[in-house]
Amino acid sequence: MTELFPKVLVIGGGPGGYVAAIRCGQLGLDTVLVEADRLGGTCLIRGCIPSKSMIEAADKYDLIAKAAKGLIHGISLEASPKADMADVIAWKDGVVDKLNGGVTSLLRRAKVKILHGWGRFSDAKTCHVDTPDGTIIIRPEHVILATGSKPVALPNLAFDSTVISSTEALSLNSLPNRLVVVGAGYIGMELGGAFAKLGSNVTIVEAADRILPQYDEKLVAPVKKAFESKGVNFKLSAKAEAISEDGLSITMEGGHHEILAADKVLVTVGRAPLTEGWGLEEMAVKMDGRFVAVDEQCATSSRNVWAIGDLVGEPMLAHKASAQGEMVAEIIAGKRRRFDPVAIPSVCYTDPEIVCVGIGPGAHETTESVFPLAANGRALTMGADEGGGFIRIISEKHSHRILGVQAVGRHVSELSATFTHAIENGLVLEDVAGVIHAHPTLSEAFHEAALQGLGHAIHV
Repeated sequence: MTELFPKVLVIGGGPGGYVAAIRCGQLGLDTVLVEADRLGGTCLIRGCIPSKSMIEAADKYDLIAKAAKGLIHGISLEASPKADMADVIAWKDGVVDKLNGGVTSLLRRAKVKILHGWGRFSDAKTCHVDTPDGTIIIRPEHVILATGSKPVALPNLAFDSTVISSTEALSLNSLPNRLVVVGAGYIGMELGGAFAKLGSNVTIVEAADRILPQYDEKLVAPVKKAFESKGVNFKLSAKAEAISEDGLSITMEGGHHEILAADKVLVTVGRAPLTEGWGLEEMAVKMDGRFVAVDEQCATSSRNVWAIGDLVGEPMLAHKASAQGEMVAEIIAGKRRRFDPVAIPSVCYTDPEIVCVGIGPGAHETTESVFPLAANGRALTMGADEGGGFIRIISEKHSHRILGVQAVGRHVSELSATFTHAIENGLVLEDVAGVIHAHPTLSEAFHEAALQGLGHAIHV
């Protein structure tokens, strides 16, 4: 039986694990990465990248379909387009394959040893990895846990051929005629919107009284309006009960029952940290509810055992995991680091998109300044002005320090780094207002929102 004694063992090859492993390799640390599936994790293989690929394909189809119905900026088509889901999935898989290959190359360049197999700990520093070539025992000096998360199933709606998670939804080779989405959070809304554009009849069921309940109503209003224009039906304040041959039964507020006909039921009620099946219970680490408890350096209660990403709590975002992985690698190498970001951006890739960074509206002693995208030249040229999109800055009333930025509109996700940079570096409204922004760009709307906060916006 083979035994390895690396400096660092990384469990999980997602955006937290592979970034941690690459950085360890760059820093000269002997590193082994264990991954049971393909490198890239949920984000690259079953989540972020596949879903954005499908959203992009759906956007293209929707634009062509509009041209077939009439003029789009002077362009028209004589026939309606057709969407071949098998070809869409093949294109999506091609994108995934390229990135998967890229991650593999980067790890090899960093001299990281990759083990494909399932790892299980017998104690905090002993991991047995079942590989196609047999079991390998790894006894590292440091362990980085980056096992990620999994979709949450409802007790009364177990996953099967009809009730599916986002993983299965992103691999459907045929378009469901009737799709019911349970959960109007960002995953359900993103995928529901894509399927609606591709031609599915979509109904979204949400237990709360509005969609995207994690965002404020002004941000959500343009999204709801756009979805309704695509024929998406919403069942709010509704609870999914059970699936039968007739469809999905739901209970509305007040006790009214309905049955929704469905070819597929997509359950998107959240994700849970992957804590089972790899020996967490043998590692003597403290828990914080369902998450592994860590300090500001992502250290667990067990010496030289670190945990990052979805395993350690909200926000369960790939870019947070990557930042934590890079930090832990540098701490192991002797650098002084801690995880204390001022703000972590979140993006909802609906059409229109939503971006949130920092605090939201309503905080004491703050000022809101809003600039509508309808007054931005670049937004008009891209059709990104439709539906009431805007950029909003939350600033401290007396100091003008920027505390939060929210935006809703087409393509606003590309401004998320600009918003985060402003908050992370403690910029004030005058800083943004004093920078010359290129014209015509969407970024000018951020500039104008800062001017609005100072009382002298130019174009509104």
